[in-house]
Amino acid sequence: QVQLVESGGGLVQSGGSLRLACAASGRTFTTYTMGWFRQAPGKEREFVTTITWDGRSTYDTESVKGRFTISRDNAKATVYLQMNSLKPEDTAVYYCAADRTTRRLSRFPNDYDYWGQGTQVTVSS
Repeated sequence: QVQLVESGGGLVQSGGSLRLACAASGRTFTTYTMGWFRQAPGKEREFVTTITWDGRSTYDTESVKGRFTISRDNAKATVYLQMNSLKPEDTAVYYCAADRTTRRLSRFPNDYDYWGQGTQVTVSS
């Protein structure tokens, strides 16, 4: 079992930056692919980015390429999402998730086994 706790959300102006963190408990964190998803009001949860257990491979959704960067520190059992050049359309609740299938980079929420409670990101125009 893995528990995930996100932090770092908040209110930022358009063009600003935020860094989200997702702290994991559980000894098997280092073997899991980790992902970030987001959900805006009235919309379905959407994929943002994901990273393999060793940090060597990532996969981003098109709308965040060049602006968002996912990384992980397995020694700290934490995954990060650095968000730069934020836009109002990035406003959403951001969730981190863990996929027990090693080496898979999936954009589908159903492929992820554990979820955090989410952290709100609001970008003002």
